[in-house]
Amino acid sequence: MTGNIQLLGDTLAAAKAENRAALIAYLPAGFPTVDGGIAAIKAVFDGGADVVEVGLPHSDPVLDGPVIQTADDIALRGGVRIADVMRTVKEAHEATGKPVLVMTYWNPIDRYGVERFTAELAEAGGAGCILPDLPVQESALWREHADKHGLATVFVVAPSSRDERLGTITEAGSGFVYAASLMGVTGTRASVGEQAADLVRRTRAADRSGRLPVCVGLGVSNAEQAKEVAGFADGVIVGSAFVQRILDAAGDEAAGLTAVRELAGELTRGVRRDS
Repeated sequence: MTGNIQLLGDTLAAAKAENRAALIAYLPAGFPTVDGGIAAIKAVFDGGADVVEVGLPHSDPVLDGPVIQTADDIALRGGVRIADVMRTVKEAHEATGKPVLVMTYWNPIDRYGVERFTAELAEAGGAGCILPDLPVQESALWREHADKHGLATVFVVAPSSRDERLGTITEAGSGFVYAASLMGVTGTRASVGEQAADLVRRTRAADRSGRLPVCVGLGVSNAEQAKEVAGFADGVIVGSAFVQRILDAAGDEAAGLTAVRELAGELTRGVRRDS
């Protein structure tokens, strides 16, 4: 069975055709429970998200700030496993028909086995993987198996990335490019800043084929910021703000689902450039 890289591409293209940025949401698997996490992803899709990234909880999430670290800790203490991540992807995709990716650090995949991981992700209906700590020059094995199984390989770029490296990443990557809006870890910010717009411009200039959308994450938490980023990016990625809504619900699952659904709706209105 092949994965859903084509669905991901079609979804991003459809958003562009509607003169808007795509809304890409992030939630960790197993948070607050496996079933609760699946329900939360469905709620985010119901609220208007185009794509969801399912986080594979990790004990040392170097890119993630305290909010997502807290969620990962809850999931890990709950005993979440890679099988639960695959189940989350499968049930979220089957229920909505929308593209679902996994965001993970490299070590869990390396230990699990690249062929096994890519085969199972494709079987679950996954669209691909975001791999924030996999250097592009060390990614050949992953990309070989991802390509075989119809999965996107999404690399992360940062304001510190040199133009030459941006060119290498846009040549090797697929699906889209994840542009980290600023240096540092995930989390909400008062302002996304001009660095993000410059990084998007440089990434597009480095993409000689002009084929990869550039989506911006790290720091976006409300409709106003989403609208700002939608003015220059192909997609707006929001994670910590969704996680925080569930944490704020303090174990009230219904309240948490309502909160993330409402936030997705607000952000969906924000990513429309004419809103």
